[in-house]
Amino acid sequence: MRFPFLLAALACIAPMLAGAAERPNILLIVADDLGYSDLGAFGGEIETPNLDRLAESGLQLTSMYAAPTCSPTRAMLMSGTDNHLAGLGTMAEAIQPFQRGKPGYEGYLNPQAHSIAELLRDGGYHTSMVGKWHLGLAPEQGPDRRGFEQSFTLLDGGGVHFKPAPGSMARIEQVTYRENGRPVELPEDFYSTDFYTDKLLAYLKAGEGSGKPFFAYAAYTAPHWPLQAPETWIDKYRGRYDAGYDAVRLARIERMKAKGLLPADFQPAAPLPVTPQLPGWAQLDADRKRVEARKMEIYAAMVSHLDHNIGRLLDYLRDSGQLDDTLVVFMSDNGAAGERHEQFYPAGPGTDNSLENLGRRGSQVDYGLRWAEVSATPLRLFKGTTAEGGISVPAIVQLPTGLRRQGLERSVARVDDLAPTFLALAGLPDPGDSWKGQPKHPITGRSMLPMLEGRQDAEPVMAGELFGSRYYREGDLKLLGLVPWVKPGEAPPPLRWQLFDLSRDRGERQDLSAQQPETLERLKRAWQDYARRVGVVAPPMTAQTP
Repeated sequence: MRFPFLLAALACIAPMLAGAAERPNILLIVADDLGYSDLGAFGGEIETPNLDRLAESGLQLTSMYAAPTCSPTRAMLMSGTDNHLAGLGTMAEAIQPFQRGKPGYEGYLNPQAHSIAELLRDGGYHTSMVGKWHLGLAPEQGPDRRGFEQSFTLLDGGGVHFKPAPGSMARIEQVTYRENGRPVELPEDFYSTDFYTDKLLAYLKAGEGSGKPFFAYAAYTAPHWPLQAPETWIDKYRGRYDAGYDAVRLARIERMKAKGLLPADFQPAAPLPVTPQLPGWAQLDADRKRVEARKMEIYAAMVSHLDHNIGRLLDYLRDSGQLDDTLVVFMSDNGAAGERHEQFYPAGPGTDNSLENLGRRGSQVDYGLRWAEVSATPLRLFKGTTAEGGISVPAIVQLPTGLRRQGLERSVARVDDLAPTFLALAGLPDPGDSWKGQPKHPITGRSMLPMLEGRQDAEPVMAGELFGSRYYREGDLKLLGLVPWVKPGEAPPPLRWQLFDLSRDRGERQDLSAQQPETLERLKRAWQDYARRVGVVAPPMTAQTP
């Protein structure tokens, strides 16, 4: 039985019981659509010296998980509970008719969800965020209403990285920025990654000397579509990707093995078959190869530029003497993005996707499925799926000095584990099923502190679903049900169930469902129990024998 008055009292006195050194600052950095192996520390050829140094001085998490796409991940990050309970059972942009009006499918962070920003603010923290919110467009749904004292945010899921062109009717340029809930005018030299960093540094500097620790959330929109980079960075990787998809992917695998990220006998996921609609590098003519290489050059420039700005944040903390007392968490919000945005955001007047203009103002391109496979190396598939390439993300954690340790951490954690971890480090109690007299979904994530401190932790049990694709993980066993993503209103294809042992087959190559039918059925029942518990409203479909 819970005693709300006791929890409230503990929340009030916890800040007084803990000294400033015992209550660390928290800096949470989230990249948008960054693939598993893009960073240098994870085997990538992209230059990311600041994040690589952070990985060397802290913990490199090789088994960190998110939801298959951005807003469900952000709902779990903010609430500490399953996205189907927190209001993003699916993305707001993809709610289907049979899901409308159902609990957990509100399309925004619902009132029943806790907000880690509210809990930390009420526990004595300064709270600020910059970047992508994607948890509600209405004024009452913004970050300023969910616990952030200072915020400069893009409310939408994505858009141009430069200032939108005046009078443009292109959907890609219809974006909504707010500072503390109020409309803002962007400067002419606006570029998302630089501007978010400038704003967050200003917020942090304004809080110096207050005696309060801070919770700062940097929700960058790079390297999310559209591929656009600052002029001074756009040619940094000129010629680097001329060898094509397979050569870059194989080189990443070799570096991952050399770094100890993969065992020497690791079998990477098989790339998707070559078809006329999805050609391999050898099937492209010279002109198409130039375009494809250029797309990856721009993507890499965006990632390096993101790393540069993360370095600015870390330099500020180091120079101001705060880095040793700060928990730094970096992660991506989902796997690499292979979707074709032009299907939903057709090029409008003023769009210039010529080779010479790619990555500059007016261009509007993705890097496509084949480069997404490279970013997801060595895992299977990509964003939007519950395969490993869709939900496994690069992550780095640097603990405050007194708790700090270094190395590869292979234990399993997920994004909803961050909120309880922050509360534990801040010395704040679990709020339970209410907050300020209002009923709430309890935090269901588990604190990562035992794992981060090197103590023994329980084997993971976790489950998820999006767009009908689903998974259930028990220890190293993973039940996987994949369906291709379909447009709202389209009939779903059959569901195919598979079973994998991730301890030996993280590339998801060897389906064990035929050899272990009893395990398959047991985990399918476990997934159904999970779905009922959190209120999954998935499209009806029939199972297909693998």
